Amino acid sequence: MNQTLEYFKIAIRNLRSRSLRSWLTILGIIIGVFLIVGLMSLSEGIKLTVTRQLKALGGEMIFVLPGDVSNPFVAFMGGRELEKEDIKAIQRTKGVEKVLPVSYQSMVLRYEGEGKMIALAGQDWRESLEILKNFQGWSLEKGRWPIPGKKEVIIGQQVKSEIFKKEVKVGKEVIIKGRKFKVVGILNSLGNKMDDSFVYIDMPLYKEITGEKRGTARFALVKVSENLPIEEVAKNIKNNLLQTRKRKAGSDTLDFSVVTGEKMGAIAENILGAIQLAVLAFASIAIIVGGIGIMNTMFTAVRERIKEIGIMKAVGAKKSAILTIFLFESGIIGLVGGIGGTLIGVIFAKSIEKYAQFHPFLYLTASLSPKLVLFGLVFSFLVGMISGLLPAYKAANLKPVEALRYHE
Repeated sequence: MNQTLEYFKIAIRNLRSRSLRSWLTILGIIIGVFLIVGLMSLSEGIKLTVTRQLKALGGEMIFVLPGDVSNPFVAFMGGRELEKEDIKAIQRTKGVEKVLPVSYQSMVLRYEGEGKMIALAGQDWRESLEILKNFQGWSLEKGRWPIPGKKEVIIGQQVKSEIFKKEVKVGKEVIIKGRKFKVVGILNSLGNKMDDSFVYIDMPLYKEITGEKRGTARFALVKVSENLPIEEVAKNIKNNLLQTRKRKAGSDTLDFSVVTGEKMGAIAENILGAIQLAVLAFASIAIIVGGIGIMNTMFTAVRERIKEIGIMKAVGAKKSAILTIFLFESGIIGLVGGIGGTLIGVIFAKSIEKYAQFHPFLYLTASLSPKLVLFGLVFSFLVGMISGLLPAYKAANLKPVEALRYHE
């Protein structure tokens, strides 16, 4: 044990003697570990946020939305609409308890003399409130729920405090396209800044203001009866929509996706998992490049210290001692780089998390697990050790006589 500690001290002393070169080598490892810890923690945070929100919809909800479900983010932003016939086809499907059409559009909203572009969403309060409260987790911070048919709105947290100079309060009036609406409720956060930036009004009033056709919708939420398997109901909805499209346009293709909340969560998780894999691959390449730098540094160190190695061997140092000292040196370079990269990665991830609290899109959190930090440190240390293996082996196998006679 004492001998190992002595080897460690020698390695530290050798690194100090060439501190500039050592720090430049360490920098390569720092960059790689920073990418692993910083970007992986942020991508994991996004993954947890998105999947939690999608799965929170519950096992009894189905989405009918435009576009290809393999990219749900694009699908929700698609320009296509569900027509009246589509919504009727969904409603008559066996196992469907309730259909909630949802529409939204950007509009100018004026409050206290200030006009801002906001996202206006139409909800049928008569049909939707029960599902929104019980299955989507909607709740009010202040005020009350709107009365169907009245010129009343509820607003998200971002509209309340971030969009206008003055805080929007319950009981105040807002103007949308020349019409006055009373703010009757403020929603608690829905979990992401996009939803928290909406103003919600009754669907008939929304159609009047926007001029959209009555009965159409951007997408629909479907509540399924408890006595039927949700996957079976989703399949039946898809078949009914296909038949409706075929009768109307003679087409047997469906440009809408029918998916359960659970499947939507799984799709988002797969997409974000692939992003994480790509981040890990790029970060690993950066660390390997750093490892090549360590190898180059150690080969240079061996060449510079050939006479020193010869003296050590002449006074009785074994191959294992020389090997251990050089492996300690390369391992320390990797570990110091890992520690530095981890600290910078944590600071970076937490800074992005703080920034995200004040800017849309998501309430992003940095998921800094102990496993991720440990992985970064262990990986960097092992890369350092492995990178120093060949130079250390070369140093350990130098013959004392040749080493002592060596001249640059």
